[in-house]
Amino acid sequence: MAKELVVYFSVYGTAKIVAGEIAKQTGADIAEIEPTVPYDSNRDHYNALARLAKKEHDEDQRPAIKNEIDIESYDRIYIGYPMWWYTFPMIIYTFFDKYDFSGKTIIPFNTHMGSGDGGTYDTIRKLEPKAKVLTGLPVEMRDAENGPAKAVEKWLKSLSTLKETA
Repeated sequence: MAKELVVYFSVYGTAKIVAGEIAKQTGADIAEIEPTVPYDSNRDHYNALARLAKKEHDEDQRPAIKNEIDIESYDRIYIGYPMWWYTFPMIIYTFFDKYDFSGKTIIPFNTHMGSGDGGTYDTIRKLEPKAKVLTGLPVEMRDAENGPAKAVEKWLKSLSTLKETA
């Protein structure tokens, strides 16, 4: 059986909620991508976070990751993030730059406020051409906060059907 890891980046906690649910339902290990310089998680400061996210995106920045995450021991890696400016946060680019996913299966998931996956699953396929990237799970932010268990369960079942026919 493949060893699984759920890796996530979350500022407001919604991607963390979904990550926790995936780990609970799959029995996978879980790890958080922690930025060296933490982002402000106070939702009252949303506009400041949005401006910072746009600046990072426009300048193609790669925010540093504080912690090391062992991906070598894992065959299947779920990777989760919130949507920022219709793509994933720039720290996710840092993550893909830092680690080699060759021969691994990547299973993306994200939280959003209406943009779905914003094309990020295809971006992952381009960034990691030597990995297999399965169908991701976009979860609307409010649905994540209200409990994503049923959506995660349905998605995981669809992935197992996909694996059986692949």
